Amino acid sequence: MELRLDGTHYPLETLGPGKRLGVWFQGCSLACAGCMSRHTWDPAAGTSGTVDEVLGLWRRALADGADGLTVSGGEPLQQAEALAALLTGAARLRDGARRHEGSAGPRLPDLLVYTGYEPGELTPGRCRALDGADAVITGRFRAAEPTRLAWRGSANQRIHPLTPLGAARYGPYLTRESPGPRLQPAPGPDGALRLYGVPLRGELTAFERELRRGGVALTDRSWRP
Repeated sequence: MELRLDGTHYPLETLGPGKRLGVWFQGCSLACAGCMSRHTWDPAAGTSGTVDEVLGLWRRALADGADGLTVSGGEPLQQAEALAALLTGAARLRDGARRHEGSAGPRLPDLLVYTGYEPGELTPGRCRALDGADAVITGRFRAAEPTRLAWRGSANQRIHPLTPLGAARYGPYLTRESPGPRLQPAPGPDGALRLYGVPLRGELTAFERELRRGGVALTDRSWRP
């Protein structure tokens, strides 16, 4: 099955616990004011790929001891069929690796999805697309409601554990602050600097300022119109 992607990254350490495979879907009509990822809005941008290609990355991440998979965007639920196929395949690979390792293997990796939709907007079709997830983080980004809550960009956003694994992994963080850094810089495949995570208010401006002090000027910013 084909899907439209902004990109992937491993190891991701700012959107969920541990080291994770991050997958960003391309295309989002929600267009939250203040979004740091405006480059993911255009559904025709990004690159085309297949679910099998992403599952190949997940297979390699599992072999490396990944703690989980995080799917964000863009808006993953605007490619609901591809999201459902990805989560189903990721869970199958995860569970298969667990059976191969036996009870002495590492803890089970979890599957986390970010969506800008509110819980009341999760139609039956969107809920079906999330069936394979262990947890989902819901809600529009609201720049006027900054937060230090773990893995969330604004105070209105909520973590919803969907499975026993999700409850065990995310239950302790429902009202807790992020356990580590909120921003992770890394080079992208195109040579551009990528920032992964959910920054605090003013953190991106401070990051730009520090770069300028080091003689580095940003020519394009995904969080600016």
